[in-house]
Formats: sequence, C-alpha cells, structure tokens
Amino acid sequence: MKTINKLIYPLFIFAVFLVNAQPPRPGEEGGGGGVTPGGAASPIDMYVYALSIVAVTFIVFFTKKYKSQKI
Repeated sequence: MKTINKLIYPLFIFAVFLVNAQPPRPGEEGGGGGVTPGGAASPIDMYVYALSIVAVTFIVFFTKKYKSQKI
C-alpha cells in the first residue's frame, strides 16, 4: 500500500501541472481579472445558481443521512 501511495501522489501532482482548463489565447499575458467586453466567458458561468442549489441540496441530504445514523 505504501508503494502505491509513493507512485500515485507524484503522478497526480505531475498530472495537475499538465492539465489546464483553458489554454491562454495568443497575445494575452495575464493582466486584470474579470470579464471584459469581447472576452470569452467560462461555460460554468451560466450554471452558477443551479450548481449552488445542487450543492446546498447535497449538504442537507447528507447531513440528515448521517445525523440519523448517529455515528
């Protein structure tokens, strides 16, 4: 088990450095945050409210589930 952990953790950290959600566009070198006119919005921006409702629902569900078991 310890050997597996020694192999998995470095591979996971290496994979995190390789993965990008969105590669930078040419000519864009950091700068100010926020959404500028003409800037590409993230697809998740459309679902923020729905995702927050789902998150609260999961929290309530699992809180009641584990509270009834009294671990």
